[in-house]
Amino acid sequence: MGGSPECSCYTGPTSFASFGDIPGNLCSPTDDWPRPFRKLNHDAAWDHLAAASNLHSVKFDPTGRWRADALNFQPCAETPSQDRYAIQQIHIQGRVWTLSAVFDGHLGSHTVEHVAHHMPIIVREHLELITRKHGDRVVPPPLIADMFSMAIRAFDDAIANDVLELFPDGLSSLSRLSDLQIQEILDDQLSGGQNYTKARLCLYGTTALVALVDPDHQNLWLANLGDCQGLMVSETDQKSWNVEVLTQFHNGENPLEVQRVMNEHPGLGDTPFKQPPEFTRRILYNLYPGQHDTSPWEEFLMRNHTPPYISSTPEVTHYPLDPSPRAPRKYLILCSDGFTDICGTNQRAIVDQWARAAARSNSRELDEKSLALRLLWQALGNDPTSVSRVLTLNMDSPWLDDVSIVVQCL
Repeated sequence: MGGSPECSCYTGPTSFASFGDIPGNLCSPTDDWPRPFRKLNHDAAWDHLAAASNLHSVKFDPTGRWRADALNFQPCAETPSQDRYAIQQIHIQGRVWTLSAVFDGHLGSHTVEHVAHHMPIIVREHLELITRKHGDRVVPPPLIADMFSMAIRAFDDAIANDVLELFPDGLSSLSRLSDLQIQEILDDQLSGGQNYTKARLCLYGTTALVALVDPDHQNLWLANLGDCQGLMVSETDQKSWNVEVLTQFHNGENPLEVQRVMNEHPGLGDTPFKQPPEFTRRILYNLYPGQHDTSPWEEFLMRNHTPPYISSTPEVTHYPLDPSPRAPRKYLILCSDGFTDICGTNQRAIVDQWARAAARSNSRELDEKSLALRLLWQALGNDPTSVSRVLTLNMDSPWLDDVSIVVQCL
């Protein structure tokens, strides 16, 4: 995914980028700027951006009116992205729901990969249960919201519980086991590695932003856990566009979230922050015995008195939809914080310009050019030189955070 200008796939004259030329720059102003990059023409910049973005599109109806386009972008070839996305249709009793999501992993990719694969499965199982209970009756939107929240909490609980079930009496049995006995339980890689894989998921974490649309296309539910962002972009009667933020950031920079943490000790994975210290010291330390520095964890564990410190209860938002053919166009944008970093304070203007351009496109152009990729192009500067800087900058460490985007036409 991407690379340095020395890569043979990038051909073009060498130019130089200053620190301020890179939107959402992760680097330091002291990192030997200006730095070289390859200046690509428009078609080459578009093609290389597409190749680096792990594109995926799904049409939810034969006409293509309801569809979703997604991408996952990290220009530094030496650093694989820890973001993931999901787009799926969920078949329940002969009717089709749609699910789309972005996940921003941290510390490693194992947990985010697991969540992106299994979250749609868990949501489908809970949907099947609640629709079966209601028979031919429509499930009220508030109950779907409760189900959505319950599915995510149950999924997160299972990450730690699957590990605790490896020990006869859970946490209470650990004091009776030696480190060697615990290692023998966890280190089963020669016999398939199921126990090892379960325990490894507890070391890492991910945010989650998951959208669910009902079969009649009358309701949208958005479940948010973390600092990903959901935007509703709606066409107005004046042929302009309204950009509405549907989510709140769940991090220490949001005053409401700080108060939430203070009130309820409240974020999928990250099990050391949700279990007593002995879970980390006796189980996770024995996953890699003698091969890692435990001092950073010990700084936290010394203060881990009343877990959990991260909540797995999502913020669930309900948004009514209009399925009529003449309804104004709407786009749901799900994005990781890498996209919001690139946009900075210009996000509304960037999204508005992107929506206006998309509205002028014919159906063939929409089929050929991903809406998510067009949005990323717009955010990176909307010209081949700006995109070239981000794609071909000569650095060995990441200069942008991972970027995941899902654009769903509603």
